[in-house]
Amino acid sequence: MTNTTVLAGASAPAAGPAVQQPGIYQMTAEEYHADRGSLSSTGARKLLPPSCPAIFRHEQDNPPAPKKTFDFGHAAHHLVLGDGPDIDVLDFPNYLTKAAKAARDEARDMGAVPMLRHDYEQVEAMADAIRRHPLAGPLFTPGSGVAEQSIFWTDRDTGIKRKARPDWVKQLPGLTLCVDYKTAADASPDGVSKAVQDHGYHQQAAWYLDGLEAAGMADDGSRFIFVFQMKTAPYLVTVRELDPQSLDIGRAKNRRALRVYADCQRTGTWPDWTGPVEEIPSISLPVWAALRDSEEYLSE
Repeated sequence: MTNTTVLAGASAPAAGPAVQQPGIYQMTAEEYHADRGSLSSTGARKLLPPSCPAIFRHEQDNPPAPKKTFDFGHAAHHLVLGDGPDIDVLDFPNYLTKAAKAARDEARDMGAVPMLRHDYEQVEAMADAIRRHPLAGPLFTPGSGVAEQSIFWTDRDTGIKRKARPDWVKQLPGLTLCVDYKTAADASPDGVSKAVQDHGYHQQAAWYLDGLEAAGMADDGSRFIFVFQMKTAPYLVTVRELDPQSLDIGRAKNRRALRVYADCQRTGTWPDWTGPVEEIPSISLPVWAALRDSEEYLSE
């Protein structure tokens, strides 16, 4: 494991699960995720519907086991961004044999990402497609930005410690770009728009821009850029920037999540979707279904 170093004049954190001082840190992903004293964008999204604080608390206490889909994303980030854990390419067609499973587990124990050779060749083709893309290629030019710095800051309104780990920060004269690279089954513009809604990526964008501003990295302005890429040939790429209204909605949802988190910390209670009730609540059809069916069936 690499030593934790800190940038921007902040003191390096003391050993332990929580980073104590705001600042910009160069640390491993494992060290970043081990910090339980700060709220991340992913955590903030877990506090709000369709999730709830009880699910957030459970996942904090029971981190998910590694998945092949996570390995694929980590490997793609490694080749595109030039940072992250090493990739251990395994010469097996699948993980069905004991030898393949043992090699996979050994790679994980060493802190590497296990990849079957045919999967690795697919990731290499994806990285090549990124480099050839007229918009994404220049954004990720090696040496033109910094990959996966860890930013920690304190929220002024709630006092909650916050953190972010941008994929790629590219500082230009008078502008800072925060570029986020995502692999997806559907990288079409409609697919990207749906993914933003389904996964709360507008919250992520606003969260990261707030982090850059708090760290003093966006004094002259900042922009958040999504780079989505399909995981199947021909590995098409869509580069998009959120419109101001979507960012405003994301930031407003983040503010609510911070208030929910602060309240849960204060009370020690992490409620489900309903919370404490004395009577059984009612439930309705989705609005679109109620409007459709009311017109057809209640107008007779």
